[in-house]
Amino acid sequence: MDKMIKKHAFYIILLFQLPFFAFTQSNGFEVIKNLEILDHIFMNLEKYYVDEPQTGAISKAGIDAMLRELDPYTVYYHESNIEDYRMMTTGQYGGIGASIRQQDNDVIIAEPYENMPADKAGLKSGDRIISIDGRSVKDQSTEQVSQALKGAKGSTIAVVYDRPYKGKDTALVTRAEIKLPDIPYQGLLDNNIGYVKLNSFTKTASREAGKAFAALKSKNMEKFILDLRGNGGGLLLEAVNIVNFFVPKGTEIVTTKGRILDENRSYTTKQEPLDLDIPVVVLVNETSASASEIVAGALQDLDRAVVIGKTTFGKGLVQRTVDLKYGAKMKLTVAKYYTPSGRCVQKLDYYHKNDGEVNEVPDSLIRVFKTKNGREVIDGRGIEPDIIIEGEKMPRFIKTLLQEDVLFDFATVFAQRNEEIASPQSYEVSDQLLKALEDTIMNRELNYATATQRQLEKTMATAKREGYDQKIIDEYEALFEKVASSKSEDYELFESEIKRLLRNEIVGRYYYQEGKVVDSFKDDKDLQRAIDLLEELQDYKNILSPDE
Repeated sequence: MDKMIKKHAFYIILLFQLPFFAFTQSNGFEVIKNLEILDHIFMNLEKYYVDEPQTGAISKAGIDAMLRELDPYTVYYHESNIEDYRMMTTGQYGGIGASIRQQDNDVIIAEPYENMPADKAGLKSGDRIISIDGRSVKDQSTEQVSQALKGAKGSTIAVVYDRPYKGKDTALVTRAEIKLPDIPYQGLLDNNIGYVKLNSFTKTASREAGKAFAALKSKNMEKFILDLRGNGGGLLLEAVNIVNFFVPKGTEIVTTKGRILDENRSYTTKQEPLDLDIPVVVLVNETSASASEIVAGALQDLDRAVVIGKTTFGKGLVQRTVDLKYGAKMKLTVAKYYTPSGRCVQKLDYYHKNDGEVNEVPDSLIRVFKTKNGREVIDGRGIEPDIIIEGEKMPRFIKTLLQEDVLFDFATVFAQRNEEIASPQSYEVSDQLLKALEDTIMNRELNYATATQRQLEKTMATAKREGYDQKIIDEYEALFEKVASSKSEDYELFESEIKRLLRNEIVGRYYYQEGKVVDSFKDDKDLQRAIDLLEELQDYKNILSPDE
């Protein structure tokens, strides 16, 4: 009991040691009241609960639930999750250098990174992880397995794995400081067009991008494509630094506005530019977010680049990291950011939720802004490209093949039976291999149905509840048979797309991420449109300066 009294006293003292800020805010009383309630809840749990409460786990669950009421970007990092925080901000972490994912009830190696510890130890895509240092990972989540694989640089772990068709084995993997590449590929395309694929905005992003740009310039690059597709963002200052490559020193790139005056800031370029005249195209898609949108939006607003692709994600919020006690951290949203024209690209309104549902900013509140040359752009919808490339909706059949790892598993077996393939530029899937894949698909049970099938099933369920099912059963079965999915018909219909996806999966087994990027060029409509535009510079100039 003395222990309980001391602990309770500690919480009360803690309340009175809150920063003066808490008492000066309009809701200061509410803060104190709810902290006291929280203290009482903890005290009573520890005093009366039927089993010994796992206080740490309960506390983290409560914090996570509280923050989920705000927005997805305000996150608590327990001291045990600091490696995840480091990876987010720096691209670095202590680990084996491989991505993992769930497959059925197992966790498998999805992709070992080139020349990283997992790769050097012989782990391959498709290997099923059984245990780590003698501890079984059966029924564990990818997050739990990921935490077990991460650790101090130089430490060695024994990973027991099961390789399809080959059986169990053990890999001794020495952890290293893993740095995910900001730039998985850079190169010179036809007609002296430089290309850089930027995957993230970590602390080294602008430095690596600057090196890549300089290397391409030394090879007589005359035009430039920056690919931000799939880039979910990162550090705001790195975005400003990259825009600085192409605009004069002292140019305002982004402003931030928050509830606290200290968060109202203006960010301008600090360095002399790398090239003020080179034609620039920025590629974006629906997963380009945050810092990617700052780069694309600023270059668009300043009429310094043509943006091509699909409308971006629409994340106009700024996060800042706060150090907490006991090695924990908190990343919280502190402001909204605005591009040079004054627009905020934030698409979802987290503040005004409707019964827990988050809605888009309504059309009635969307405003029009002007770029430097007077072109119209809008806020509240991400960055709308200057040239929109309509995306093709993924067919349900292909989505099923990907979700059920049909192509992944097929590529795994192929890689085991073939030591090498042609270069990413020249490799093609043979007709014989494609026929083997078709046979695999035909012999595999797939859990998929057409949208019409699913709608019919819902209709029949409704009819059964209302007692009409027996009256329409014959018509229902006849109609269902007509619209039922046919693997053979769907395979024939989408064969070219299946072939493309298989080719990219196989290339990745031999040439890793760089090879997959190069292979994707063969069917890249967005990239081809960018190349076409840069080859017709008058069209490029007409987009940026329509009235000239």
